[in-house]
Amino acid sequence: MNADRYNHISEKELLDRFYADHNKEWLGILLQRYTLLLLGVCMKYLKNEEAARDAVQQIFLKAITELEKYRVEYFKSWLYMIAKNHCLMQFRNKHRKALELNDHTFLPEDETAINAIREKDQLLDWMHEGLQTLSADQQQCITLFYLNKKSYQQVSEETGFSLLQVKSFIQNGKRNLKLMILKRLQQKEHQ
Repeated sequence: MNADRYNHISEKELLDRFYADHNKEWLGILLQRYTLLLLGVCMKYLKNEEAARDAVQQIFLKAITELEKYRVEYFKSWLYMIAKNHCLMQFRNKHRKALELNDHTFLPEDETAINAIREKDQLLDWMHEGLQTLSADQQQCITLFYLNKKSYQQVSEETGFSLLQVKSFIQNGKRNLKLMILKRLQQKEHQ
């Protein structure tokens, strides 16, 4: 299939077609749209182009396997979480092997980098978890606006909500996410 011929088909429709006929070519078209995004995510974590390219291929394979098992609603955020988790595992394994080879403890800058990644990873997990706790309307509007980079107008057209409703759902959803994350940070400080 020539992927350019299918540019007019939405992400949701491609997933629906896959779930209807289990033709992996629909997934191929969908995943191809995210190749550059995934490469960027993998480069951010792995800091090596060859390793990042390998990781993208492994993420594609994992995504195909997982999509055969269950239905995904918010593909982009789901794919991002798979990529992030894959890269963090690669990063941890790399440092674990380096420790075994050198039989040394981490250098201070390595430990700082690892702690920064852990904190960022924790924050992303909290955001993903918090997103699941929002009302369906807030969740949908925030996902479309922030993760899918849609404008207020596009979110309004896609959801059927008025512009005022869209802005309200996004504003309230953002506030709820922020409160949830602040609560988590306070809990972490008291541990």
